[in-house]
Amino acid sequence: MSGRGVMEILPVPGLPEIHAGDDLAALIAGAVQLREGDILVVAQKIVSKAEGRVRDLRDVRPGDRACELARRLGGEPKLIQVVLDESARIVRAERVLIVETRHGFVCANAGVDHSNIEAPDTVTLLPEDPDGSAARLRRRLRELTGITPGVIVSDTFGRAWRLGIQNVAIGVAGLPAVDDLRGTADDFGRELRATVVAVADEVAAAAGLVMGKTARVPAAVVRGWRSGAAAGTGRDLLRPAAEDLFR
Repeated sequence: MSGRGVMEILPVPGLPEIHAGDDLAALIAGAVQLREGDILVVAQKIVSKAEGRVRDLRDVRPGDRACELARRLGGEPKLIQVVLDESARIVRAERVLIVETRHGFVCANAGVDHSNIEAPDTVTLLPEDPDGSAARLRRRLRELTGITPGVIVSDTFGRAWRLGIQNVAIGVAGLPAVDDLRGTADDFGRELRATVVAVADEVAAAAGLVMGKTARVPAAVVRGWRSGAAAGTGRDLLRPAAEDLFR
């Protein structure tokens, strides 16, 4: 799995408010000294802002389905319409709207969010291609610094059976997403049959300890983490529908 040396988690403070078209990689490169082998974890929110993935609720016209769900859930029809626009299907509509996004993520409100955004009537959407966003950031950082870090685009998701939210990886470039230990032996020689570790999620969660929705630290560097697994993408973390007991 990973090496057992010392691992550091470094916040990347001082980034300005991000707007559509900003060179996010250049701003990050100016705020932190990257080293080869580093993993940069970047909050989805600033990636979405830089990519222009925002919607003005004043321009949204809610349909009948959005209005019906708003009455049932006590929500805002325009916001629910945006959630529906970003969704492939509704998984559950009880107290909160749980949907499957077009990416395949199952999450609340399709990742549509109005926190940490300047305009009061504006919401951010998830990147259209989070893996592509991670890969582009990685390439641009290599151009600017000569360093090629691993990159994770993270978001905060709730988890079945447990309270609270935590950082997970929705986009991955240059590092493993999972470490499949099936077929290897445990400390007592027993064969592991079901152990697949979501290592990119674990790295994202570790970075989340120095990031935060109220701390204005939308990025962090994880230094010293190593894995022998092959590089992957965020799509590797999606459970196939045929294996999902809760669909």
